[in-house]
Amino acid sequence: MTNSSKAKETEGSEASSSNFIRHIVAEDLANNRHAGRVQTRFPPEPNGYLHIGHAKSICLNFGIAAENNGQCNLRFDDTNPEKESQEFVDAIKENINWLGFNWSGEVRYSSSYFEQLYQFAVQLIEKGLAYVCDLSAEEARGFRGTLTDAGRNSPYRERSIAENLDLFTRMRAGEFADGACSLRAKIDMASPNINMRDPVLYRIRHIRHHQTGDAWCIYPTYDYTHCISDAIEGITHSLCTLEFEDHRPLYDWILNSLDLDSIKQASDLAQSDLPYVLPKQTEFAKLKINYTVVGKRKLKQLVDEGLVLGWDDPRMPTLAGMRRRGYTPASLRNFCESVGVARSESQVDISMLEHALREDLDSNAPRAMCVLRPLKVTLTNLPGPIELSLQNHPKKEEMGRRAVPLTSEIVIDRDDFREEAEPGFKRLVTGGEVRLRGAYVIRCDEVVRDAQGEIDQLRCSVDLATLGKNPEGRKVKGVIHWVSATQGVPASVRLYDRLFTVENPESKEVDDFRTLLNPDSLTVLEDCLVEPAAASAGAALSYQFEREGYFTRDRLDSTDDKLVFNQTIGLRASH
Repeated sequence: MTNSSKAKETEGSEASSSNFIRHIVAEDLANNRHAGRVQTRFPPEPNGYLHIGHAKSICLNFGIAAENNGQCNLRFDDTNPEKESQEFVDAIKENINWLGFNWSGEVRYSSSYFEQLYQFAVQLIEKGLAYVCDLSAEEARGFRGTLTDAGRNSPYRERSIAENLDLFTRMRAGEFADGACSLRAKIDMASPNINMRDPVLYRIRHIRHHQTGDAWCIYPTYDYTHCISDAIEGITHSLCTLEFEDHRPLYDWILNSLDLDSIKQASDLAQSDLPYVLPKQTEFAKLKINYTVVGKRKLKQLVDEGLVLGWDDPRMPTLAGMRRRGYTPASLRNFCESVGVARSESQVDISMLEHALREDLDSNAPRAMCVLRPLKVTLTNLPGPIELSLQNHPKKEEMGRRAVPLTSEIVIDRDDFREEAEPGFKRLVTGGEVRLRGAYVIRCDEVVRDAQGEIDQLRCSVDLATLGKNPEGRKVKGVIHWVSATQGVPASVRLYDRLFTVENPESKEVDDFRTLLNPDSLTVLEDCLVEPAAASAGAALSYQFEREGYFTRDRLDSTDDKLVFNQTIGLRASH
């Protein structure tokens, strides 16, 4: 491990030790607040694919549980069937597993609690704390007020408990059309917190749900569902991003307005002798990275409008896209740990993420050679095909060696040749010498042109005495990569650049983030050649292509007949 690696590791450890959420959990355990229990949850809405921001939340929730011998549930807060699908459910489960985490027990769904949620809503009505409102959504917004002006009471706010119970029963029975009425909490229309101004608890939606089918035509809102689902599951620490800070008073109001014993009886702790304590919500800052967008609405827009090639496009900041790009689970976990957990919002430089990725790949990715822009070279005096043995990793002998064929016809990268020497150019020039990686020193004797006058191939002689040793009496500085022209395997290679041209495409000053898309974010090279070992059965999926960068075989498009490699990242920062 390098000193810089050790420094990074130390920084990560310090970030961990100073994590304010870890301190809260430690204090609760010390005070026996939950009888020694730590129960967290990761509760995505299945309305899109997970992105890099979710990775931080996943690492935090699963990490806190693991560190304290606790448990972490995976729960889908699936209260909006219009925007949700089984595709998103399946993708989320797969990405969490890929990131290296396993949830406790069976997958949970808030929709599994719909009956309990309904009965708790009845309880609120019976306590005079909820009412059925006939205002349309637009009319309700007019009554809501502003940040500076108090709202006005709904004309239906003082309905009797009996009338509200009757109307709510009829809502469930499907008597009313979508939007005809809603169930609202009765709190305070003059509250300085707009979320407390009689928020909607249930709305009517005659739409099929991906889990419950047609069983329901009324659906609870996220704010109402989330806190009760936490309570049912016996969650001790409900960890949310800062956008929910203003929703915490509503979270607490709903739970404190319900009968505590009835909550426990509906919970996973119903048969337990452990004391039942309501969950507590704690907020932390979202992970925001420059040169990208992480808002689900914007990501969905990119997909729906065909501006990218799907949720798993390697340019996307989704976990599915990053996986396909060649990001490793370890690099993402290390990055999230190094960023730490903060109370205030900030933007992380993407170079931190790229550093974590390079560090992991440099240590663990085997080496191979791939020529992206081939230029044919004929080795005029090579006596015949030679099988070379090259180490798979320069610092790890345990990763073994591979056979690399050297034939009389090879290809080198066009960028590695100049007809005339230029200052600082240490590769092949006419009449000059260069070493082939892991092989001999060659000299360019002749440039062959085609009918159009373009360079068609080079004819070079081999110094056969230079395998593993320097030539007599002269020093060759340059080393270039190569692939056998006859035994190399054709491959398509996708080169990626940042998806956006500016640091903050989500800035409030940006009218349309789509205008900031980088037109050069994807370049496809079709005539590449990769050495046979990287294309063989059982070969690794990810490599450092020597002198080019890190690449991974595309997990969807690459086949034995047509190899496709995605550029993960360059060898060093280029921005």
